[in-house]
This record gives sequence, structure tokens and C-alpha cells, in this order.
Amino acid sequence: MPYDDSGWRNFGTFGANRSPENVRGGAALGRALEDALSRMIIEGGIKSPVTSPRGLKARLKYLNSDAGIQALREVGITVRPRTVKNWFAGTQKPSNANLELIDTAYWNLRTRRILANLGAFKQHLNNRGRGTAVEIHPINQDLVDEHARRANLTGDQAIRTLPAVRYVWDEAVSAMEAGDARALEEIWDDIITELDSDWGAYTYVSHVGLGA
Repeated sequence: MPYDDSGWRNFGTFGANRSPENVRGGAALGRALEDALSRMIIEGGIKSPVTSPRGLKARLKYLNSDAGIQALREVGITVRPRTVKNWFAGTQKPSNANLELIDTAYWNLRTRRILANLGAFKQHLNNRGRGTAVEIHPINQDLVDEHARRANLTGDQAIRTLPAVRYVWDEAVSAMEAGDARALEEIWDDIITELDSDWGAYTYVSHVGLGA
């Protein structure tokens, strides 16, 4: 599996494509962005369970709007509008079944709002100019023909970490949102140039993780 300065040449000739996790770096970056976005949605959400008074109150406060009421209806809540108003006022407690639906409505609305405006996600990755760490795992060589396996891509030392990748995240998030594979590849090439002479070995990877 020789490679040149532009990355792998004839990728898959000796079996690197037999492992489904081995993909172009841009594709792995897109997956990593989606994973980081999911974490931001979940980790930035309400921590208290909906079954606790605090958790229920926080969710109902978030849902107390026309958009929130619509989210409640979308998950199947069928109580009268007056009952919903009583929930918001704290004068009536929802049934256990409706508690679960309220929780679902909360997460649906939070997710929808974040996906509709990814500016907060871009800020999260930019981290006030400090950037985000990127962990790069080399291709999985388990199914590569033995004579073609590269020693420099084996073991923990082959996992590379760039501690502070900057200036690419606005474009990367926009490319992820648009499903622009070519733009993600170009951004990936920019990222791995920080690996100096080793960058060509990481044109294809098995996993990319973001420290965000």
C-alpha cells in the first residue's frame, strides 16, 4: 500500500478497503462532527430527570411557547389546552405516560432549534479561538495483505492527536450541514498538513474524534 504526497495510491489494492471503517478522512471528519453535535445537544441539555420536580419544571419552562406546545402535540400529548396551561403553571402534575412524552418533546425541540442554527456549534468548536483537539486513528490493517502492512500505522503510536485545530470549523460545520463531501475532504487535507511528512498516511483513516 504505497502512498505519495497526495495520499494513498490505489487505495484497496492490498485489502485496506476490506475493513468498512476505513474511509476517506473527509467522511470520517463528517461523522466526527455529527457525533460532537449530538454530544453538545445532550450534554448541554437539562440533566435532572423529568420525573424529578426540578427536571419537570425546567422542561416545561423550555416548552412554554407556541413552538413548545406544538412539540408536545407532535409527540402525541392529547390533553386539553387548559391542562397544558396548568402544567406550565405548576398547578397540575402530568401522568407518568405524559412525563415521558414531555421529555421526548423537550429533546425534539432542543435538537430542532440547534440544528436550525448551527452558529452555537461553530462557536463551541472554535472555543474562543483556542480550537478543538482532533484525534486521528490510522486505517485498520487487520484485513490488509500481510506483506503490505505498514509498521508505522500499527500500535498506539500511530494514533495522532492535534491538540488545537483552528480556523476550519465554520467551513467544516457548513459542509457537514450541506452534505458537501468534497468540501470536507479539502478541509481534512488542511487539517492533516499539520502532521508534516506523515500527512499522506492519514488521507484514509479508521476513526476521527473531536475533543468537543
